[in-house]
Amino acid sequence: MHQQTYSRFVKQLVINYILGSSIAVLGVGGILIFSTLNLSLSEINVMISILLTSAFIMVLCEFYAFHKQLQPIKAILTKTENTYADYQKAFLHIQRFPVLTVKRIIGPHLLGLSVPAIILAIICIRLGLLNMPFRYVFLASLGALLIAGMHAFIEYFLTVKAIRPVLDCLQEAAQNIYRLSLSIHGDIIVSLRTKFLVSALFIGIFPVLLFSLATEVRFETISLEVDFWNWGVLILFIAAAFSSFGAFLLFKDIIQPITQLLKGMHNVENNKLSPAKELYSDEFSQVIQGFNSMVQGLKERNETNRLLMESFYQTLSTTLDARDPYTAGHSLRVSRYSVLIGQKAGLPPHQLELLKNSALLHDIGKIGVKDEVLLKDGKLSELEFEEIKRHPMLGATILDQVQPKEAMSPLIPGVRNHHERFDGKGYPDRLIGHEIPLFGRIIAVADAYDAMTSDRPYRLGMKKEKALAILQSGSGTQWDPEYVDIFISLMEKNTEHSLASAQ
Repeated sequence: MHQQTYSRFVKQLVINYILGSSIAVLGVGGILIFSTLNLSLSEINVMISILLTSAFIMVLCEFYAFHKQLQPIKAILTKTENTYADYQKAFLHIQRFPVLTVKRIIGPHLLGLSVPAIILAIICIRLGLLNMPFRYVFLASLGALLIAGMHAFIEYFLTVKAIRPVLDCLQEAAQNIYRLSLSIHGDIIVSLRTKFLVSALFIGIFPVLLFSLATEVRFETISLEVDFWNWGVLILFIAAAFSSFGAFLLFKDIIQPITQLLKGMHNVENNKLSPAKELYSDEFSQVIQGFNSMVQGLKERNETNRLLMESFYQTLSTTLDARDPYTAGHSLRVSRYSVLIGQKAGLPPHQLELLKNSALLHDIGKIGVKDEVLLKDGKLSELEFEEIKRHPMLGATILDQVQPKEAMSPLIPGVRNHHERFDGKGYPDRLIGHEIPLFGRIIAVADAYDAMTSDRPYRLGMKKEKALAILQSGSGTQWDPEYVDIFISLMEKNTEHSLASAQ
């Protein structure tokens, strides 16, 4: 995987180099030379020879520098095992790679091309192969410096884009292997201010400098004539095209982290707390680091809130069970049975969490039932049973008063409707079939089984087989047949090891 990433990275750098060189050296430089100077056919051939020879020397110098700059990256991405320190070192080196690219172009690229070209041009002028003043060589060296800067400017932004998949690969590897993120810890390798100043220089001033330099030579080689303006428009068009391309590269460089942050904030708004990838070496690295700190803080806060709510649910259910020692643990068992049914039914994790808590609180309304009714040993009278039947509505009313409402509202249907019957003869709302909320239908099965198998002061709990037979006989009338079948299947497949904690 890393080897493929490295190969794609090198390939992209080569493509970028060819693109940047074509635009700067061959495009702008070549057109500038051959459209500005008044050269004979033989002089054109000499000039082409000088350029090709210098370009060959430049390629050799750049290949050496390029190979040296790639070594630390290759050492990491082609090795099978790396320490976290290795990944961090490679991460920092790759973040600096665009700056190294600029140094390579201003150094080996500029010197490798301009120095041989200047020397060869002077020799050819002395030998009479080129008919031009030596001052043109000086002007050409200024032009070479300008074009090298332009090339470096283009390559910088193209390299910034090229390194991001490699940084992403290293981040993923460090996270998967060591569960740690890679970071430049808020350091700024190239500031936004520097980017904007340099960009303004090349985007705004480059066309003027290029036109001025070319005009200086043009005026000396040819007197003013009709085609001057055609030549001038061509030079200005080239300069303007480069400026537009440079502005586009700057825009893409700035908009990418902004887009990533906007996406991250949208995810946070939807409670998807994923950290943003740290792929930048300017002030955006600090912004991303701050965003990730915020996300981590929100995760910790949410986990704290979850634990507090979990404790709240457990405390309420324990308080209820404490009123009747004979039903102690009933709410917890019903919650566990309900979750097992929900898992088998394929409910997603967030729904399973809500189901668990709804089942924990399903009998919370019994807090409002009188002790002489709730704790009565014998058979309940009709009035007493009506009192008991109020507990689902009491429970829903209690939870409706608890803040925050958005945390409680998903739990209320299971609490209110866990005594509904599938045939519509239950209470409190006499709902039929799938009118009964999902949690109510699941909790009804779990609640009935635990009630039948638990001991009471006036009776012993049923055997598991008898309770399951009653569930089966009531499938489709008292209980939802889908969840009856699931629960019976769980019990009959000898899943006692998974159900043991619920009993």
